[in-house]
Amino acid sequence: MERVAAANKARSNAHAAKNRSLLMYSTAVILFATGASYAAVPLYRMFCAATGFAGTPNVGTGRFEPERLVPVESANRIKVHFNADRSEQLPWTFTPQQKFVTVLPGETSLAFYTAKNNSDKDIIGIATYNVTPDRIAPYFSKVECFCFEEQRLLAGEEVDMPLLFFIDKDILDDPACRNVEDVVLSYTFFRARRNDHGQLEPDAEEDVVQNSLGFGGYELAPKAELRGALKDSSDSTKPPASA
Repeated sequence: MERVAAANKARSNAHAAKNRSLLMYSTAVILFATGASYAAVPLYRMFCAATGFAGTPNVGTGRFEPERLVPVESANRIKVHFNADRSEQLPWTFTPQQKFVTVLPGETSLAFYTAKNNSDKDIIGIATYNVTPDRIAPYFSKVECFCFEEQRLLAGEEVDMPLLFFIDKDILDDPACRNVEDVVLSYTFFRARRNDHGQLEPDAEEDVVQNSLGFGGYELAPKAELRGALKDSSDSTKPPASA
């Protein structure tokens, strides 16, 4: 009898442990799914920044090793032009302090932008960025910048925003970039707003933000509600099934 009781207790404990594991797994899946929806925009930005997709400069850490930050003296210099834009809803002045700099592959360079809040209220802004031609984006690496970070300027405040960058020397091995002599780095500042998840995002139409990120030439997937409307419209135009 004792053996039977011990066996039953062991099976009961195993069953309880299995249920706990299943509960923990289900909870983890739910939390992950919820967290993924909250983090969709930051994760997407991280992907673009890490891969240089669609003209998004590379901000991954793997390129910042000391041996890679050595100018290639035998290479031709590349002229980097700086552009600054802002949305009409943002009462700031936003300008680059220099029109351009020339750099060698592997050479770090420091540039500055200036932003001034011309209103009588404190305002939070968010900057997006892209580089053209977009084929150079995987090699355009920023060590320090103000992109995608909220910038709160007090009423009437003026600040200098540093940008430390370099063009990775691997660009010399890419045939598609062999004749690149000029690069344009563009920043666009938007007024910030909070979305339904409480995250700060640019206060602008989605197509405007996508264009500022360099995705103007890419066809984006429609939103879920639009996909549903398109499906309903498509279903209504189908001929009725024959009996």
